[in-house]
Amino acid sequence: MKNYTTYRTAESVSPRHPDKLCDQISDAILDGYLEKDPNARVAVETCGGHGIIYIVGEVTSSADDINVESIAREIAGDDMEIHINLVKQSPEIAGGVDLGGAGDQGIMIGYATDETTELMPREVILSRQLNQHIYQKFPFDGKTQVTLKILEKGNFELDSIVASFQNSTDQELRELVEAFIHEHKLAGNPRLHLNPAGEWHQGGFEADTGLTGRKLAVDNYGPRIPIGGGAFSGKDPSKVDRSAAYMARRIAVDYLRARKAKEVFVRLAYAIGYAEPLERTVIVDGKDEQIPLKSDSATTDNPNEIHGYDLTPRGIIDYLDLKRPIYQSTACYGHFGAGFDWDKYRIT
Repeated sequence: MKNYTTYRTAESVSPRHPDKLCDQISDAILDGYLEKDPNARVAVETCGGHGIIYIVGEVTSSADDINVESIAREIAGDDMEIHINLVKQSPEIAGGVDLGGAGDQGIMIGYATDETTELMPREVILSRQLNQHIYQKFPFDGKTQVTLKILEKGNFELDSIVASFQNSTDQELRELVEAFIHEHKLAGNPRLHLNPAGEWHQGGFEADTGLTGRKLAVDNYGPRIPIGGGAFSGKDPSKVDRSAAYMARRIAVDYLRARKAKEVFVRLAYAIGYAEPLERTVIVDGKDEQIPLKSDSATTDNPNEIHGYDLTPRGIIDYLDLKRPIYQSTACYGHFGAGFDWDKYRIT
């Protein structure tokens, strides 16, 4: 039988990448509304590029003095032509949400692994950290990609690295990448592909078009972990494809720590207008269980026992305190493994 080598690859993009600019604009608008009206219903999409930004979506809020154009210009600059078309949420959707139901149907995935201190896939964290390392010197549009070769007994080595950053020279990138490898004491002799299409100076909205929610794998857990629901940015927490995804991550972290597991998957499924999840599965090191609900959990004195969760949209919003203006910071380097509340271990 032939032995196959396992490889794992993940990419990261800088905050000045056009897709990430759109995510930040959408989430900055959401934050603007939540700051003045914690109960605002917001679903904002941004598309930008080549001198024009389009902001469309639905907003229902008591805050009527939010300067959406000013928020967008703070992120994108003053030289963009901005078109805005925001209307109120459909009353047919609002009816179900007002009663505590989910804002949409969907399947949300949570994940945690003991591979890294961030409880994230190693290739995701290394690609992200490398991107942040380069961005400190070149705060422009840029991408990184890391491929790992998986060895025996959970060991690994670098196989290849890709880094493309606006306004950087190949030599400058090489020095930064080599310093990163040395600083993190990473094994291997990776092939380096640095500005592989040549050095470049036109980036962001000037060079390309961006769209809210187009970096789903970067926003989640990288390409080897399934993606469930839709995009996150621009959506208030009544939309379970955001809030329940955050809750699924929290549950995965709780189970990983409480059970001293190596890997945990969580699946939560919802129907629009219905409060309780249709599926609440946790897979701990390959074994399926049902996530206990707070309403039917038995009392226990064991500090490592999972007591149960309120998985209704309202329960999730209250538990994670999601009506705060906290979202623009999630739109830069991924929504998980970055120290947010849903990344932190806390038995319920």
